Amino acid sequence: MDTYLIPANSKKSMLIFGLFNQFDLILFGTGLGVSLLLLMILPVDELLWAIIAIIPGSVTAFLVMPVPNYHNVRTFIKIAIEFYTKRQQFIWKGWCFNDGETKK
Repeated sequence: MDTYLIPANSKKSMLIFGLFNQFDLILFGTGLGVSLLLLMILPVDELLWAIIAIIPGSVTAFLVMPVPNYHNVRTFIKIAIEFYTKRQQFIWKGWCFNDGETKK
């Protein structure tokens, strides 16, 4: 029996904790650091100031959150923006197309 076991996602070993690349952790750490700094500076007894203080950490946590078929939300947003802003040109190369040339 010649059977081979191939890992479904072999690129996970290149990521930190199997989920994050270096930029993701820097971004998330910066967001958490800013949130902690704001929690110390702002008067968080009021709900509005508490919400403002945790926004940076929440936004960066959302951006590095893994999603299926993409690395994380940040890469999904990047790909979606590129798709809608760049000019798309699809060239048909099927079996029933003559590439714009007519037979003579």
